[in-house]
Amino acid sequence: MDIEAIFRRLEERFGGAVRLGNLQAIDPWIEVAREKLSEVCRFLRDDPELRFEMLHCITAVDYLETDPKKAAKAPFQPHLELVYHLSSLSKRHRLVLKVMLPRWEDDVEGRLPRVPTVSNIWSAAEWHEREVYDLSGVEFVGHPDLRRILCPEDWVGHPLRKDYQMPKEYHGIRVR
Repeated sequence: MDIEAIFRRLEERFGGAVRLGNLQAIDPWIEVAREKLSEVCRFLRDDPELRFEMLHCITAVDYLETDPKKAAKAPFQPHLELVYHLSSLSKRHRLVLKVMLPRWEDDVEGRLPRVPTVSNIWSAAEWHEREVYDLSGVEFVGHPDLRRILCPEDWVGHPLRKDYQMPKEYHGIRVR
């Protein structure tokens, strides 16, 4: 099934919760509203015509320009994008889902954006969501064990955010 047919099938089922992304990209993608993410993913996995049984990875991209001159000309508003790479081995097709998130929930600095977990749909998501939580600061609601995976538990901040300030010292050890 081609990406346009997959999109039409999702649009038929979920309406405005799915939006056409870029179907001509190297990795064609469809945007999904965060509140419908779990439902859309379960449908993608379970629908007999789609059968997306494999989650390759989940990543986060921070769209923030920290240079004020460049920020004024940036073609985007600051936000985070979650990117889900899926495959159907049985049907031989691929799909990328994107979920747009604010950098901070309710525009309150320090309050992490929240999105439902898909770890109950694809078990591989457990580790991927922990990595995104740890490094990019996205909270996955309903995750069975959401804690840091690469940074120490007492680490402050999320190192892949573009406004992250590396500490000068950690437990008495000079970092830089």
